[in-house]
Amino acid sequence: MQDLVSSDPKVMMGKPVIRDTRVTVELILEKLAAGETFEQILAEHPRLTEEGIRAALAFAGRALRADVVYPLRDAAE
Repeated sequence: MQDLVSSDPKVMMGKPVIRDTRVTVELILEKLAAGETFEQILAEHPRLTEEGIRAALAFAGRALRADVVYPLRDAAE
């Protein structure tokens, strides 16, 4: 599944995308966070597969396991 995510500076400014598409991991995560279902995302992006969506989620999970601290802003700001 890892090989479904690729990054090329010539495609979407180098953002991670699902191989053979211009659908970014970022876009998939945003759509899922907004409440869209796999089916809705697949209907909007016919070249995307369910396996591609799962690969995006797995990629994001691996990226967040890195030893990086992401400062979160206080909701009151």
